[in-house]
Amino acid sequence: MTITKQQYVEYVISTPINYTCTNLAAHLEKVSHDAVNDFLRREKHTAHTLWEFAEPLINNSSESYLVLDDSVQDKNYSKKIEMVKLQYSGNTHSLIKGIGIVNLVHAHQKDYHPLDFRVYDPDADGKTKNDHFQEMLRQAFEEKGIQAQTILFDSWYAGSENLKYIHSVDKFFVTTLKENRLVSLDKEQGYIHLQQIEWTPEQLQEGITVKLKKVPFTVQLFKIVATNGGIEWVITNRAPGSIHTQVVQKENQVRWCIEQLHRELKQLTGIERCQCRKQRAQRNHFACCYHAWFSLKVIAKKLGKTLYQVKHDLWSDYLRNELRNPRIRAYQPA
Repeated sequence: MTITKQQYVEYVISTPINYTCTNLAAHLEKVSHDAVNDFLRREKHTAHTLWEFAEPLINNSSESYLVLDDSVQDKNYSKKIEMVKLQYSGNTHSLIKGIGIVNLVHAHQKDYHPLDFRVYDPDADGKTKNDHFQEMLRQAFEEKGIQAQTILFDSWYAGSENLKYIHSVDKFFVTTLKENRLVSLDKEQGYIHLQQIEWTPEQLQEGITVKLKKVPFTVQLFKIVATNGGIEWVITNRAPGSIHTQVVQKENQVRWCIEQLHRELKQLTGIERCQCRKQRAQRNHFACCYHAWFSLKVIAKKLGKTLYQVKHDLWSDYLRNELRNPRIRAYQPA
């Protein structure tokens, strides 16, 4: 007996810990481990379905944001899973073995939805993460008709080619810079380190116009000091005087919704738990996990709950029933 995508997605939503083919086969009547494995290897589910899910849910306005970042699916203990490579993980702040996914998220106020994702597999397609970055943005604007005017991302994607692309399509970017990035305040002074800039109180509020290497236009640089003393260097291609530090700081914080998406995918859908070896099976599992996330998201919004509460509620009835009539009772010595 074969299984359907709907069955697999519902399994991903319902299972609390174990996301393996063996566990699904053990709990779905008349379905073998081979049938589940065949489904994952035979089907071809892709990121295209994300737009079908997201389009009726998003507020497609110019005031919304597009957020991009990547996430590593931890496969540190795998030896034979395809697409696994050593790469930097923001969770562990170290190199781990895993499969990288680049995500594009639409954010409006406190609501957010993934629009697209790309699996980082340069050995198969020759594409870098920056290639995926620009490709997803291009498709968002040209094919999906996304109206968002501002794109948010972190310093890893703040290279000159990405900045030039966003500027060329008349969009704004808000991104951080690594502290070793060089900027120029004027031609006579040349390029200096960010820490060498002397800030006036007015500049701390309105930013400074600077030039980046290999970027043919100036940007506004903001120094954002956190309450713990940490410093973030943020740039945008908006016109001088059109935006203040408080607004830039607020927009930069919107970017963290993509980190929340990454956590939800890992903790609620088991996106990194699939043990299948073949790349097609891994890709199909990823697509099904995004489908599961949308399923949880729709219910959560309807009930006014978080995705975590919705998932937790699945097990509340089970626990109540067990407490009323435990199948395994506390051992009592004779």
